[in-house]
Amino acid sequence: MTEHSPTAIVTGGSRGIGRAIVDRLARDGFSVLFTYRQDGAAAAAVEQAHRACGRRVTACKADQSSTHGIDLLFETASELFPRKTGRFLDAMVCSAGTVEHAPFDAVDPQLFDRVMSVNARGTFFTMQRGARAMRDGGRIVCVSSIGTAWPSPGEAIYAASKAAVEQFARVSSRELGARGITVNVVSPGPIDTDTLRKNVDPAQLEGLAQMTALHRLGTPEDVAAIVGFLVTPAAGWITGRNIHADGGLV
Repeated sequence: MTEHSPTAIVTGGSRGIGRAIVDRLARDGFSVLFTYRQDGAAAAAVEQAHRACGRRVTACKADQSSTHGIDLLFETASELFPRKTGRFLDAMVCSAGTVEHAPFDAVDPQLFDRVMSVNARGTFFTMQRGARAMRDGGRIVCVSSIGTAWPSPGEAIYAASKAAVEQFARVSSRELGARGITVNVVSPGPIDTDTLRKNVDPAQLEGLAQMTALHRLGTPEDVAAIVGFLVTPAAGWITGRNIHADGGLV
Protein backbone atom coordinates (compact mmCIF):
# COMPACT_ATOMS: atom_id res chain seq x y z
CA MET A 1 0.00 0.00 0.00
CA THR A 2 2.82 2.41 0.97
CA GLU A 3 6.56 2.33 1.61
CA HIS A 4 6.19 3.22 5.30
CA SER A 5 4.88 1.00 8.08
CA PRO A 6 1.11 1.14 7.51
CA THR A 7 -1.12 2.86 10.04
CA ALA A 8 -4.59 1.88 11.19
CA ILE A 9 -7.35 3.08 13.48
CA VAL A 10 -9.77 0.53 14.97
CA THR A 11 -12.71 1.84 16.97
CA GLY A 12 -13.97 -0.32 19.81
CA GLY A 13 -10.82 -2.41 19.94
CA SER A 14 -10.51 -3.47 23.56
CA ARG A 15 -12.58 -6.66 23.44
CA GLY A 16 -14.55 -9.08 21.27
CA ILE A 17 -14.48 -8.62 17.51
CA GLY A 18 -12.72 -5.27 17.81
CA ARG A 19 -9.85 -6.73 19.78
CA ALA A 20 -9.45 -9.61 17.31
CA ILE A 21 -9.17 -7.02 14.52
CA VAL A 22 -6.53 -5.08 16.46
CA ASP A 23 -4.63 -8.33 17.02
CA ARG A 24 -4.80 -9.26 13.34
CA LEU A 25 -3.69 -5.88 12.00
CA ALA A 26 -0.87 -5.59 14.53
CA ARG A 27 0.44 -9.04 13.61
CA ASP A 28 0.26 -8.03 9.95
CA GLY A 29 2.59 -5.09 10.57
CA PHE A 30 0.23 -2.15 11.09
CA SER A 31 0.81 0.51 13.71
CA VAL A 32 -2.61 0.47 15.37
CA LEU A 33 -4.45 3.10 17.38
CA PHE A 34 -7.64 1.69 18.89
CA THR A 35 -10.40 3.24 20.93
CA TYR A 36 -12.22 2.13 24.04
CA ARG A 37 -15.02 3.83 25.96
CA GLN A 38 -14.90 2.55 29.55
CA ASP A 39 -12.80 -0.53 30.25
CA GLY A 40 -9.33 0.92 30.72
CA ALA A 41 -7.97 -2.32 32.17
CA ALA A 42 -8.96 -4.29 29.07
CA ALA A 43 -7.47 -1.64 26.80
CA ALA A 44 -4.21 -1.64 28.77
CA ALA A 45 -4.03 -5.44 28.48
CA VAL A 46 -4.29 -5.20 24.69
CA GLU A 47 -1.51 -2.62 24.59
CA GLN A 48 0.77 -4.60 26.87
CA ALA A 49 0.28 -7.89 25.02
CA HIS A 50 1.39 -6.37 21.74
CA ARG A 51 4.18 -4.17 23.08
CA ALA A 52 5.68 -7.25 24.72
CA CYS A 53 6.03 -8.59 21.16
CA GLY A 54 7.48 -5.34 19.82
CA ARG A 55 4.30 -4.24 18.06
CA ARG A 56 3.04 -0.66 17.92
CA VAL A 57 -0.43 -0.69 19.47
CA THR A 58 -1.87 2.30 21.37
CA ALA A 59 -5.17 2.78 23.17
CA CYS A 60 -7.21 5.98 23.11
CA LYS A 61 -10.20 6.58 25.39
CA ALA A 62 -12.80 8.12 23.09
CA ASP A 63 -16.59 8.02 23.00
CA GLN A 64 -17.78 7.68 19.39
CA SER A 65 -21.18 9.13 20.24
CA SER A 66 -19.69 12.58 20.90
CA THR A 67 -18.03 15.02 18.53
CA HIS A 68 -15.43 15.64 21.21
CA GLY A 69 -14.56 11.94 21.33
CA ILE A 70 -14.08 11.79 17.56
CA ASP A 71 -11.96 14.97 17.65
CA LEU A 72 -9.81 13.47 20.40
CA LEU A 73 -9.27 10.28 18.41
CA PHE A 74 -7.99 12.07 15.33
CA GLU A 75 -5.90 14.56 17.30
CA THR A 76 -4.21 11.59 18.97
CA ALA A 77 -3.73 9.81 15.64
CA SER A 78 -2.25 12.88 13.96
CA GLU A 79 0.35 13.13 16.74
CA LEU A 80 1.06 9.39 16.88
CA PHE A 81 1.43 8.50 13.21
CA PRO A 82 4.32 9.80 11.07
CA ARG A 83 3.49 11.73 7.92
CA LYS A 84 5.12 13.65 5.10
CA THR A 85 1.87 15.34 4.05
CA GLY A 86 -1.37 16.22 5.80
CA ARG A 87 -2.61 12.64 5.49
CA PHE A 88 -1.38 9.93 7.83
CA LEU A 89 -3.84 7.03 7.76
CA ASP A 90 -3.79 3.84 5.67
CA ALA A 91 -6.68 1.84 7.12
CA MET A 92 -9.64 2.43 9.38
CA VAL A 93 -12.01 -0.13 10.85
CA CYS A 94 -15.23 1.14 12.41
CA SER A 95 -16.04 -1.59 14.90
CA ALA A 96 -17.39 0.37 17.87
CA GLY A 97 -21.08 0.03 18.53
CA THR A 98 -23.75 -0.54 21.12
CA VAL A 99 -26.27 -3.37 21.22
CA GLU A 100 -29.65 -2.68 22.80
CA HIS A 101 -32.81 -4.68 22.16
CA ALA A 102 -36.38 -3.74 22.94
CA PRO A 103 -39.78 -4.69 21.55
CA PHE A 104 -41.02 -2.26 18.91
CA ASP A 105 -43.76 -0.97 21.20
CA ALA A 106 -41.30 -0.39 24.07
CA VAL A 107 -38.74 1.75 22.22
CA ASP A 108 -38.63 5.25 23.68
CA PRO A 109 -36.86 8.35 22.30
CA GLN A 110 -33.96 7.93 24.72
CA LEU A 111 -33.15 4.39 23.55
CA PHE A 112 -33.59 5.41 19.91
CA ASP A 113 -31.20 8.35 20.25
CA ARG A 114 -28.67 6.37 22.31
CA VAL A 115 -28.30 3.59 19.74
CA MET A 116 -28.39 5.87 16.71
CA SER A 117 -25.87 8.30 18.19
CA VAL A 118 -23.25 5.58 18.57
CA ASN A 119 -23.93 3.19 15.70
CA ALA A 120 -25.10 5.56 12.97
CA ARG A 121 -24.15 9.16 13.75
CA GLY A 122 -20.86 8.24 15.42
CA THR A 123 -19.80 5.88 12.66
CA PHE A 124 -20.67 8.42 9.96
CA PHE A 125 -18.54 11.19 11.39
CA THR A 126 -15.70 8.81 12.22
CA MET A 127 -15.72 7.65 8.59
CA GLN A 128 -15.81 11.26 7.40
CA ARG A 129 -12.80 12.26 9.51
CA GLY A 130 -10.98 9.07 8.59
CA ALA A 131 -11.43 9.70 4.87
CA ARG A 132 -10.00 13.21 5.23
CA ALA A 133 -6.94 11.82 7.04
CA MET A 134 -6.46 8.84 4.71
CA ARG A 135 -3.74 8.52 2.13
CA ASP A 136 -4.78 7.68 -1.41
CA GLY A 137 -5.17 3.92 -1.78
CA GLY A 138 -6.39 3.52 1.79
CA ARG A 139 -8.96 1.11 3.18
CA ILE A 140 -12.12 1.67 5.22
CA VAL A 141 -14.02 -1.28 6.71
CA CYS A 142 -17.20 -1.02 8.78
CA VAL A 143 -18.57 -3.76 11.00
CA SER A 144 -22.33 -4.16 10.64
CA SER A 145 -24.51 -7.15 11.59
CA ILE A 146 -26.31 -10.01 9.90
CA GLY A 147 -29.33 -8.56 11.72
CA THR A 148 -29.87 -6.16 8.81
CA ALA A 149 -30.62 -9.16 6.57
CA TRP A 150 -31.97 -11.57 9.21
CA PRO A 151 -33.46 -9.42 11.99
CA SER A 152 -34.81 -10.87 15.22
CA PRO A 153 -37.61 -9.51 17.42
CA GLY A 154 -36.44 -6.55 19.47
CA GLU A 155 -33.81 -5.46 16.95
CA ALA A 156 -35.70 -2.68 15.17
CA ILE A 157 -33.46 0.20 16.24
CA TYR A 158 -30.21 -1.79 16.34
CA ALA A 159 -30.77 -3.26 12.87
CA ALA A 160 -31.77 0.14 11.50
CA SER A 161 -28.63 1.76 12.90
CA LYS A 162 -26.45 -0.87 11.24
CA ALA A 163 -28.37 -0.62 7.97
CA ALA A 164 -27.48 3.07 7.96
CA VAL A 165 -23.80 2.14 8.25
CA GLU A 166 -24.12 -0.15 5.23
CA GLN A 167 -25.52 2.71 3.16
CA PHE A 168 -22.79 5.10 4.35
CA ALA A 169 -20.27 2.59 3.05
CA ARG A 170 -21.97 2.09 -0.31
CA VAL A 171 -22.24 5.80 -1.03
CA SER A 172 -18.78 6.75 0.27
CA SER A 173 -17.20 3.96 -1.80
CA ARG A 174 -18.37 5.80 -4.91
CA GLU A 175 -17.18 9.16 -3.64
CA LEU A 176 -13.75 7.97 -2.49
CA GLY A 177 -13.02 5.56 -5.33
CA ALA A 178 -11.28 8.21 -7.41
CA ARG A 179 -8.59 8.32 -4.71
CA GLY A 180 -8.17 4.55 -4.78
CA ILE A 181 -9.80 4.23 -1.35
CA THR A 182 -12.02 1.19 -0.88
CA VAL A 183 -14.94 1.10 1.55
CA ASN A 184 -16.50 -2.21 2.56
CA VAL A 185 -18.68 -3.75 5.25
CA VAL A 186 -18.37 -7.02 7.14
CA SER A 187 -21.64 -8.29 8.66
CA PRO A 188 -20.97 -10.95 11.31
CA GLY A 189 -23.50 -13.63 12.09
CA PRO A 190 -23.57 -15.35 15.50
CA ILE A 191 -20.10 -14.81 16.95
CA ASP A 192 -18.99 -16.44 20.19
CA THR A 193 -18.29 -13.40 22.34
CA ASP A 194 -18.92 -12.47 25.97
CA THR A 195 -21.78 -10.25 24.82
CA LEU A 196 -23.52 -13.10 22.99
CA ARG A 197 -23.13 -15.50 25.91
CA LYS A 198 -24.43 -12.85 28.29
CA ASN A 199 -27.64 -12.38 26.32
CA VAL A 200 -28.39 -15.90 25.01
CA ASP A 201 -28.77 -19.05 27.09
CA PRO A 202 -26.64 -22.13 26.24
CA ALA A 203 -29.51 -24.12 24.68
CA GLN A 204 -30.34 -21.27 22.33
CA LEU A 205 -26.66 -20.87 21.45
CA GLU A 206 -26.45 -24.50 20.40
CA GLY A 207 -29.59 -24.14 18.32
CA LEU A 208 -28.19 -21.04 16.68
CA ALA A 209 -24.95 -22.83 15.87
CA GLN A 210 -26.85 -25.68 14.22
CA MET A 211 -28.70 -23.22 11.99
CA THR A 212 -25.45 -22.25 10.25
CA ALA A 213 -24.18 -24.29 7.32
CA LEU A 214 -20.98 -24.99 9.28
CA HIS A 215 -22.84 -26.04 12.45
CA ARG A 216 -20.85 -23.81 14.75
CA LEU A 217 -20.69 -20.30 16.11
CA GLY A 218 -18.21 -17.95 14.54
CA THR A 219 -15.21 -16.58 16.39
CA PRO A 220 -13.92 -13.01 16.53
CA GLU A 221 -10.89 -14.26 14.64
CA ASP A 222 -13.14 -15.41 11.76
CA VAL A 223 -14.29 -11.81 11.32
CA ALA A 224 -10.81 -10.37 11.82
CA ALA A 225 -9.45 -12.59 9.04
CA ILE A 226 -11.88 -11.04 6.56
CA VAL A 227 -11.05 -7.54 7.71
CA GLY A 228 -7.35 -8.39 7.48
CA PHE A 229 -7.81 -9.30 3.84
CA LEU A 230 -9.91 -6.26 2.98
CA VAL A 231 -7.18 -3.86 4.15
CA THR A 232 -4.51 -5.44 1.94
CA PRO A 233 -3.51 -4.39 -1.58
CA ALA A 234 -4.91 -7.73 -2.81
CA ALA A 235 -8.43 -6.44 -2.04
CA GLY A 236 -8.03 -3.33 -4.15
CA TRP A 237 -10.76 -4.37 -6.62
CA ILE A 238 -13.37 -4.91 -3.91
CA THR A 239 -15.36 -1.88 -2.80
CA GLY A 240 -18.91 -1.01 -1.84
CA ARG A 241 -19.49 -4.63 -0.77
CA ASN A 242 -21.19 -6.10 2.29
CA ILE A 243 -19.61 -9.44 3.16
CA HIS A 244 -21.74 -11.74 5.30
CA ALA A 245 -19.46 -13.50 7.77
CA ASP A 246 -22.17 -15.78 9.09
CA GLY A 247 -21.19 -19.39 8.40
CA GLY A 248 -23.92 -19.68 5.79
CA LEU A 249 -26.74 -18.63 8.12
CA VAL A 250 -28.40 -16.33 5.59
